[in-house]
Amino acid sequence: MSSAESKVRTEKPADGEAGGAVLRMRGIEKRYGGVHALRGAELTIREPGVVHALIGENGSGKSSLLGVLAGSVRPDGGTIEMAGEQCSFRSPVDAVARGIAMVSQEIAVAPDLTIAENVLLGHRLVRDRVAGVSPRKSRAKAREILDGLGLDYDPGALVRDLRPDQRQMIEIARAVSMEARILILDEPTSSLTDDEVDGLFTTIRRLKAQGVAILFVSHRLDDLFEVVDEATVLRDGQTVCEAPMKELDADRIVAEMIGDAGAVAAKRGAARRRGPRDRVALSVKGLDVEGLLREIDLTVHAGEVVGVAGLAGSGRSELLEALFGVRPSSGTVEVEGEPFRPEDPRASIRAGIGYLPPERKTAGLSLQMSVRDNLTAIHNLGRLRLASPRRRQENEVAGRAASAMGVKTASLATPVGALSGGNQQKVALGRWLAVEGKVLLLDEPTRGVDIAAKWEIHRRLRDLADEGLALLVSSSEIDELGELCDRILVLFRGRQVAFLDREQASEDRLARIAGGHL
Repeated sequence: MSSAESKVRTEKPADGEAGGAVLRMRGIEKRYGGVHALRGAELTIREPGVVHALIGENGSGKSSLLGVLAGSVRPDGGTIEMAGEQCSFRSPVDAVARGIAMVSQEIAVAPDLTIAENVLLGHRLVRDRVAGVSPRKSRAKAREILDGLGLDYDPGALVRDLRPDQRQMIEIARAVSMEARILILDEPTSSLTDDEVDGLFTTIRRLKAQGVAILFVSHRLDDLFEVVDEATVLRDGQTVCEAPMKELDADRIVAEMIGDAGAVAAKRGAARRRGPRDRVALSVKGLDVEGLLREIDLTVHAGEVVGVAGLAGSGRSELLEALFGVRPSSGTVEVEGEPFRPEDPRASIRAGIGYLPPERKTAGLSLQMSVRDNLTAIHNLGRLRLASPRRRQENEVAGRAASAMGVKTASLATPVGALSGGNQQKVALGRWLAVEGKVLLLDEPTRGVDIAAKWEIHRRLRDLADEGLALLVSSSEIDELGELCDRILVLFRGRQVAFLDREQASEDRLARIAGGHL
């Protein structure tokens, strides 16, 4: 047990003390062939109306443990108790019958049915003795459920006309219609805007007040500290920490996830040591993108991390796209003092500019190709298309990049699509290490990765800066910018409204300025 683990772990109650717990999972075991996914994992929700987080790296066993609870995974060993009564689930139907409902990351609704039909899907639709299903009575029943969640939706509207966050709320309303006592929310905020997240949290608080226990999974630390009461941390299929959220902070959570409190402390110390920066790697003056950006001025020094903050639609992504030659622009750009015209991505790459797009699966990687081929894709751009592969050289290039980024893979020949989200993102970053770049543009560099992978990516980005690379980072997460960046450019409706040093850029101040309140 790590030192952090001994401080965080709470005393476990004697068997009799937890007899009335809403949920207690003990000694859960699960193997998939030679993979030991769960090694005696435990999770306890002691009271109704509690939001309990399940935290862990990809591969820690979270999905398997959730599957066991939801009835979709049969455990090899262990016990499940609800209100002191031992139970087992052979299928999701058994779990639903015991009051357990799950809203997964992939929203499952019937788009061509009405909201009422989705909420009351199946036998919960109200029936008349003679006429069968009564649309009017079903809509009235759905209206009661929606009102209880504070959702002002028309029960007769088609689900296909709803936004993604509204569709998610329909799934939650369906769980309420099942009289769920435990609601599993798996990455519910992963595709939501900040305003949509606020709406979700309001609904979660209503459910808490109604006595529903919520098992909450999220890769976003802000989510955990905003809405969670207590947490369980898994590592390598084992429970390593159970504690109230008020006893945890970001460093302690990451230390438990990776099992190395010393590395976290060292990373924090390194984040405060910033050396002098005299050489300007990127200079931008009067950059315009028609209808999107106006008169942007910025400099990024070699070895510096500059952030770009702003609300959705502020021009953050468009700025990076313009500098990489994806969007037509005007203005003056220099790379290490040399004039440069960002006309297309190839010209930008030749000038020493790299770009990580926000959607790695559709724009940053070729998921069917191997780790090696992805890592060497930029390196091989200048070679003749019909030239035979230089496999030994490619292995050396890919191996160095994979090592530098800490990519975890059984082989360089493994398809990238088989890796975890965090390792895919490391490959997307690592491909730019195979070329001698001067400036790296990063748009949402940790989107969709778990907390520990995010910490690791931050650490490696700082290492790159320490080696002299200039980084320009756009992120919707204000805490990420404060953690990673030396200075932060703030955009509002396509205009530059502030350029703050790290010490000036508190989260509250950044949020106010990004919202147009100067």
